[in-house]
Amino acid sequence: MSKIIAGIALAALLLLPTLPSHAAQVIDGIAATVNEDIITKLEVDREYTQLLKEAEKLPASEKMGLKSAALSRLVDKRLIEQKIKELDIKVSDEEVKAAIDDVRRQNNNMTQAQLAQALAAQGTTFEQYKAQLKEQLERLRLMSQEVRSKIQVGDRELREYYDANRTRYGADEQYRARHIFFKLDKNPTAETLAKAESQANEVLKQAKEGKDFAELAKKYSSDPNAAKDGGDLGTFKRSDMVAEIGDTVAAMKPGEISPVVMSPAGLHIIKLEEKTVSAGKPFDDVKSEIEDILYKKKSDERFAQWVKDLRSSAAIEIKQ
Repeated sequence: MSKIIAGIALAALLLLPTLPSHAAQVIDGIAATVNEDIITKLEVDREYTQLLKEAEKLPASEKMGLKSAALSRLVDKRLIEQKIKELDIKVSDEEVKAAIDDVRRQNNNMTQAQLAQALAAQGTTFEQYKAQLKEQLERLRLMSQEVRSKIQVGDRELREYYDANRTRYGADEQYRARHIFFKLDKNPTAETLAKAESQANEVLKQAKEGKDFAELAKKYSSDPNAAKDGGDLGTFKRSDMVAEIGDTVAAMKPGEISPVVMSPAGLHIIKLEEKTVSAGKPFDDVKSEIEDILYKKKSDERFAQWVKDLRSSAAIEIKQ
């Protein structure tokens, strides 16, 4: 339990809405019923306000439909609350206190008075916060019992993720490539650009047809060294090159020839000869970190499906 508690950030906890008792809200109008519980319009308005805060930096086009999303989120919350009661999931006062202590430690060892002050700035009392935290811990315990305990992450999955994300763990991808370069002035005329593109596309066609790339570079490239090295760019990292070339090479497989690429210097046709990855951190050193990532991903997916199944078996009536 302590491991779960330790992962709870203060900011996330402060976002949990404080919901008055259902009986006191009936006069506000009913927005929906979930089995025998009601969701009032006031609750929907409060949840909508919270969603607006969370989405304040998003463009206006992505804020459409937030009112419906607020009601949907409340339906899910109500279903989860009902399941917690059904399974008789309890969180003790001692566990809540331990969670609060962990939150204070994670926030520069703030005192309880400082925590209360931070909560007040958010419009929340300390008692409301304790109640919200208890609900959050109940949800985490429910998720652990109903979802996480049924998830497994195999060694093969861990290894596949590691191999696909080596650069995330300190490995460097290095490339060996050749290019055929068609130099352009800083501000070429439309006619000059069109002529260069036409020539580049003709050379690209020859390269795609299987003609020797190095020989094509010797014949057509504006790079003065190409006559000797056949357009060899040597071995480099993605960041060593201008973005247009680095990004292109990073998306290629050895042996592939790129389309015509424009950089500030001109036009390029690139052939990736080889791609290598340096060692980086050993698999055993990052195995537990990868396991946490995959475990969370599977948990989120399974939890979403679990809530969807709850919805399908519940009596839900939307009044709005």
